[in-house]
Amino acid sequence: MSIERSERGNPWLAVPPGDDVASLARKVAAAHRSFVESSDAAGVRAVVRESWLRSHSGGVSPDSPAANTMLSGVDLDRYRSAHPMALVRPVIDKLLVEDLADTGLLVAITDEHGRLLWVEGDRAARDRAGRMNFAEGADWSEGAAGTNAPGTAIAVDHSVQIFEAEHFSRAVHEWSCSAAPVHNPTTGKILGAIDITGGPRVAVPEVMSLIRATVATVESELRFHLLERPHLFDPETTRVEMPRVELLCAATPTIVRNGHPVPLQRRHAEILLLLGEHPEGLNAEQLAVLLDEQELDAVTIRAEVSRLRKVYGADGLSSRPYRLTSPINSDVRDVEEALDRGDVERAAGLYRGPVLPSSDAPGVVRVRADLRERMRTALLRAGNPAHLARWLETPEGRDDTDLWSVYRSSLDPESAAFARASARISVLNRELAG
Repeated sequence: MSIERSERGNPWLAVPPGDDVASLARKVAAAHRSFVESSDAAGVRAVVRESWLRSHSGGVSPDSPAANTMLSGVDLDRYRSAHPMALVRPVIDKLLVEDLADTGLLVAITDEHGRLLWVEGDRAARDRAGRMNFAEGADWSEGAAGTNAPGTAIAVDHSVQIFEAEHFSRAVHEWSCSAAPVHNPTTGKILGAIDITGGPRVAVPEVMSLIRATVATVESELRFHLLERPHLFDPETTRVEMPRVELLCAATPTIVRNGHPVPLQRRHAEILLLLGEHPEGLNAEQLAVLLDEQELDAVTIRAEVSRLRKVYGADGLSSRPYRLTSPINSDVRDVEEALDRGDVERAAGLYRGPVLPSSDAPGVVRVRADLRERMRTALLRAGNPAHLARWLETPEGRDDTDLWSVYRSSLDPESAAFARASARISVLNRELAG
């Protein structure tokens, strides 16, 4: 059976019954080479051809890994725990995940944008897929990763299978996948997608039937949750959350909105930080002094704040004076709140480095120094060897003789760590002596 016959049948199925998988793989690989070399998209199903064209026009490279914006750690945990797909994860686990050990198969759950919220299944397959960044928190929308089952299913709002070289990225050609979108049972809006990824046997009709049956069960479960917690499915509020700003140890600060990190201009990051530190608000002249020792003029400040509103949201910033309408959600604030509670362990885990290290704005320099000193004092008081060791590996801690001494006093004098700490203290003392 040819690819063309598959298209005349069910265009969403990749490997219809009776197809020779090896022959199909060769044909699809040849079609992909032809498209990459000459933009000739003949020889593949229409859904694949159209997706290749979208991927190409969107600037996705078939040879380079996607320029992916990862969501990880506490940010990923917060995002996915608040997502409606979290409500039906137990159902998906029961129907698809529980029996996947040693099968080479993976089950992925995405949000409505194609970001992978959970990737579960065979451990070896997870490790192998991770090498192409098919991992929790990664963006697998078509715009980021090119043609792939979950991203394409969301793009076309239909269940779809992608077989080996039908993927736009060559890094994914050894995989096949089947996925279908999950909808809000009231509005019909896409909430996410469910995907099974593995070898060529994933692209057969039986797997598509399994995915569709799972989606039907999931949407029925969502209808039940809709009765219990309707606010989670309000089209005006679903997936709307306060933007989060990442400022610690970041060469490029970012703003995360609805799970999507985007670069933030340094000046805008400085303004958000300073307004967060001054909840009473700042007028243009006060903000100018905190941003530049030479003092910026009020016209420049107004222009910068106007541009910032387009990124942060007009409702988040008010004028006369400039201030945030609600407390800023940021990694700096997370550390400050942990220190306020006396939770040194959490603060040490959250503190990734200095605040906006590339900024020399006077107000930022002061915030950076204050937070560093608060961290240092808390670590000295707590005296936890693991937390001290982590701090002493940072640029801020590696030359801190007092902290090295406290750390050494917590160690076994016969240990290698004690000897290393002693050597470091000796070097620092010699440098101080001149």
